[in-house]
Amino acid sequence: MTGPTATGSTADRTPVRRLTVLYDADCSLCAYVRDWLVRQPQLVPLEMVPAGSEEARRRYPGLDHRATLEEITVVGDAGQVYRDTAAWIVTLWVLREHRPLAHRLSTPSGARLARGAVLAAAKWRGAQRPVGRWDGTVYRRADGWSYEAGRGWPHTAPGCDGGGCVTG
Repeated sequence: MTGPTATGSTADRTPVRRLTVLYDADCSLCAYVRDWLVRQPQLVPLEMVPAGSEEARRRYPGLDHRATLEEITVVGDAGQVYRDTAAWIVTLWVLREHRPLAHRLSTPSGARLARGAVLAAAKWRGAQRPVGRWDGTVYRRADGWSYEAGRGWPHTAPGCDGGGCVTG
């Protein structure tokens, strides 16, 4: 059995045997969806890991972990990376009762519908915790600075997660 193709990749036919969902643990919608996902019968095991966490950074050192806090990211056991709409579709694909829906959403017309749902969720999420507003756990600014209780003020320059940028 092979899984859906990750966005931006070629027609990879590598079997998907396990998926890891990187979710924003500070987002109430994300936590709700996480709890719902783990209760669903799964055809492929799903593992839930907080995005940007030490665990996520250890497992996936090549990912832009700042970006994983902005959009859902799902990683397959063979290194497949799904983001945005493709991540939602592949997550539904592993659920026994929702695999037929995932197949419908993977068509061109279905993908437009899925994209609309993703944008609606993102808009709601953004209204709940916009950048620059303190939510009691993490304060994030658009320039890469954030405040995390217990960690202080770490800085991750946009697109430079993992130390890949030259600073001057």
